Amino acid sequence: MAGTALIELALGGGLIGVLAPLEGRLRVRDGFVLVAFTWCLMGVIGAVPLMLSLDLSFGDALFEAISGLTTTGATILSGLDDMPRSVLLYRQELQWVGGIGVVVSAIALFPMLGIGGMQLLKPEIPGPIKTEKLRPRLRETTRLILGIYLLVTLACATAYWAGGMSLYDAVAHSLSTVSTGGFSTHDASLAYFDNPLIEGFAMFFMVVASINFSLHYVALHQLRLRPYLENSEVRAFFGVIAVVWIAVAVTLYGQAVFSEPSEALRHAGFQVVSVLTSTGFSTRDFNAWPLFVPILLIFISFIGGCAGSTAGGMKVLRFVILGKQAAIEIRRLYHPRLVQQVRLGRDIVPPDIIQSIWAYCAIYVTVFAVTMVILMFDGMDAISAFGAVATCLNNLGPGLGDVGQTFATTSSPERWLLSLAMLLGRLELFTLFVLFMPSFWKE
Repeated sequence: MAGTALIELALGGGLIGVLAPLEGRLRVRDGFVLVAFTWCLMGVIGAVPLMLSLDLSFGDALFEAISGLTTTGATILSGLDDMPRSVLLYRQELQWVGGIGVVVSAIALFPMLGIGGMQLLKPEIPGPIKTEKLRPRLRETTRLILGIYLLVTLACATAYWAGGMSLYDAVAHSLSTVSTGGFSTHDASLAYFDNPLIEGFAMFFMVVASINFSLHYVALHQLRLRPYLENSEVRAFFGVIAVVWIAVAVTLYGQAVFSEPSEALRHAGFQVVSVLTSTGFSTRDFNAWPLFVPILLIFISFIGGCAGSTAGGMKVLRFVILGKQAAIEIRRLYHPRLVQQVRLGRDIVPPDIIQSIWAYCAIYVTVFAVTMVILMFDGMDAISAFGAVATCLNNLGPGLGDVGQTFATTSSPERWLLSLAMLLGRLELFTLFVLFMPSFWKE
């Protein structure tokens, strides 16, 4: 471990030496390179302790590390209850560090880089500078976000401890809850505790972590809940939770999976929140639930949480905008001369941002389809391939079929491909794809 620390210190010092002279001169092109390089390098460095501690191959350790840093939560490990606590805590820390990296990227970097409609977050970003120069704005924004992130993590750990967890488990699970990562120190995940109070705390903090951290900043600054109530993305987010929760609970009770309505509501609510927020904690194996429920839960992972949060998926904001645009297009069928613009609250969404969101969705579907076909070509069945790509691209964790609980059954080439899918999902696709455009590197 000491050797790993020395390597990381050397790399960090080298990067400081290279980047320090660029103070205040980092622009959009540099931002793309910096984001992609940082996440890839973090994955490689994060894999080394796992490789040395657990005697894993580099490919397997890289899969586990990237799953942690991207807050996906997919794992190839088993026997967690018997593993050293230091290794388990390290996995949780990877997710926590990845979570703050996700929020900073989403709030401070992606809007400046014009990625897939994330420019809409610009007006909500706390910070004094809103120009193309990234460093000053990033520094101030990171400080504010980190303070909120630490506050929520501390509150979550305290709630878990009060709810009956040991101090170690409370701290460990708070790191993966606030990051919506889903790693646990137990093979059974939160089912190990079988405690409705702990599950309630987990649901609350998963939801908190899946709301735009800029809104948290505004709400704390104003000491009011009004910023949440007025935000159309948050309202849509809670609407999805309510509708799917009721649908799943009614199905589970109607199919006699649970004999008591309260139990159906308890487990349905937990799994809906866990999947929608892309956390991946479990109290039951939803793959064994009847009818449409497993597929429905995987489908809502495509929606994910709010933009500017630690959650994965395509983000509620994009679905809200595309839904409004679709409604306008339908009205134009019977009112051909209709002139109407998409609005978020009082603000008009510019046409170029809507076009960017459509492009993002098209690329998302294409990447999903191509990755799934490649997995099936390698021998994976269709259900498992669908679940594997969905859980990695949406940064969820549990999948369907053979990858419902663990990715230990996947082959080495499949893990490399799925590691790339996790990075693509977390970096909003464009961040990596733009680097392969020849024109990007021309002045």
